[in-house]
Amino acid sequence: MTEIIAIANQKGGVGKTTTAVNLSAALALKNKRVLLIDADPQANATTSLGFHRDTYEYNIYHVMLGTKELSEILLDTEIPNLKVAPSNIGLVGIEKEFYKELKDRELILKRKIDLIKSEYDYIIIDSPPALGPITINTLSAATSVLIPIQCEFFALEGLAQLLNTIKLVKQTINRPLQIKGFLPTMYSDQNNLSKQVFADLAQHFESKLFKINDTSYVVIPRNVKLAESPSFGKPIMLYDASASGTKAYTNLANAIAG
Repeated sequence: MTEIIAIANQKGGVGKTTTAVNLSAALALKNKRVLLIDADPQANATTSLGFHRDTYEYNIYHVMLGTKELSEILLDTEIPNLKVAPSNIGLVGIEKEFYKELKDRELILKRKIDLIKSEYDYIIIDSPPALGPITINTLSAATSVLIPIQCEFFALEGLAQLLNTIKLVKQTINRPLQIKGFLPTMYSDQNNLSKQVFADLAQHFESKLFKINDTSYVVIPRNVKLAESPSFGKPIMLYDASASGTKAYTNLANAIAG
């Protein structure tokens, strides 16, 4: 059974793309067959894996427009079990197309994924930092949602809106949709604010935090190597296998895949 996980949060800068890329890589390194779909017009997940717009012709925009199938745009990565469906800034134009004559526009991505999902154990979708039509498509296609939350001031701001959107999608077009979990990101154990935000998360969503064992949770630390790795076009585990970010995302993959 293929698990399709949308990484979603309408706030920018919360570690969403970092999580999509490095969770995908960590699962692939566990010998899982993984497809990463970059559904963000900023295309940061695509560039984080070393691809630039002049290195590929077609992208997720063409898939959602209906002129290409997912299987026709996939790119191979350095990790044999990991493929990526690239994005491009042109994807911002899809919203205008959605409001013209596309029928069932919130289900376009789901239908495209259904054609190839049997080939993968995990499909990870990097959603844009907004609650517009593209994010609705990613939520409609997903079996679950992973929500990164940065351990900083205003961390929980806007979370109610996201949860309401997930609830609405679940009630209308994707009844099986579940919240996979909340992932604390940019955590520093030297920072009292980080500790307070984590405590608030644990108080409200303890059952939805990812666990390493009975007494400790998966948190993504502030880590220079983690911040550097996208500029080298590599996931953290290929950039620096000993980095704390590598250990954190390996722990997350273990919590998800066992």
